[in-house]
Amino acid sequence: MLKYIFIVLGLISTAASAQKIQIIDSAAIFNQAPFAACHASTLVELNNGKIMAAWFGGKHEGDSHVEIWSSTKTGKNWSKPVPVANGKMNDSSSLACWNPVLFQSKSGLLTLHYKVGPNPRAWWAMYKTSKDNGKTWSDAVRLPDGYLGPIKNKPIQLHNGTIIYPSSTESLDEKTWKVHVEKSDDQNNNWRKIEIDCDTFGVIQPSILTYQNGKLQLLCRSRQNVIAESWSEDNGEKWSKIQATQLPNPNSGSDAVTLKDGRQLLIYNPLSAGKNWWEGRSVLKLAISTDGKSWKDIHTFENHLTGEYSYPAIIQDKNGNVHVSYTDKRKKIKYMVFKIIN
Repeated sequence: MLKYIFIVLGLISTAASAQKIQIIDSAAIFNQAPFAACHASTLVELNNGKIMAAWFGGKHEGDSHVEIWSSTKTGKNWSKPVPVANGKMNDSSSLACWNPVLFQSKSGLLTLHYKVGPNPRAWWAMYKTSKDNGKTWSDAVRLPDGYLGPIKNKPIQLHNGTIIYPSSTESLDEKTWKVHVEKSDDQNNNWRKIEIDCDTFGVIQPSILTYQNGKLQLLCRSRQNVIAESWSEDNGEKWSKIQATQLPNPNSGSDAVTLKDGRQLLIYNPLSAGKNWWEGRSVLKLAISTDGKSWKDIHTFENHLTGEYSYPAIIQDKNGNVHVSYTDKRKKIKYMVFKIIN
């Protein structure tokens, strides 16, 4: 398996000379923060043109006082991080918050999706909305039982207004990981769930890519040392059985985005898993594709022997610039904006 992965990495690297990126800005979103650890960032372009980020932060992942934090970029400066959601049950008890996902629909409604619970096997889905680009937020709302919304990566909105959420579940015995998609209208109502045949794969945290004529692709984190995929030909009503891609992955989160010119970008850890969960997350790369099948690495964000650089988010703004964020050793959230140079 390792030999196969090294061969694939070599093929991807040698084919990557055609594209480059031009970095516009690169910095940590914050240098000092009132929390000891942070993880799982998300990005959205607001309808005023600003970029908003969110992540979870606290003593450590899973601590009962972990909250969702947010910051907004104006020019080259990020605002001071502020807490925007928590897991308070009552005056004396609280549960951890997890995996925020920001999304602004075509109607202008900004939604912050996140999870609350003791762990990913027993968490539930919450969301808040904002009508003023995140200056104020509604009270928290819990999704209907059986629905989790986006697990890590952003949803997409179809031309008819329907929102498709890349979702997944982890069984209580930790043996079964399965991806699925959920749909709602653009006001977070009328939810429904669409199952996917995961075959023998253990898969979670999908991202969605779009193609012409209602064709969609899911790219998923897996336990099989590869990114796995599923395809739909009808705007996400039916999906193909999960199968492996050519892309190696150490059981770590990735994210992807469809560019305005139809090409696809993927940000991911291209190594194999180690004995410990954080091993394999020390290298972070950007890959590009025209068809979702053949991928070329075009940039390396991080290249280290050790350390965790993981859980990326990626979006493209209205001007065509690409924005990414990711966890830097659980202490900072790194951010970069760049252009794709053909």
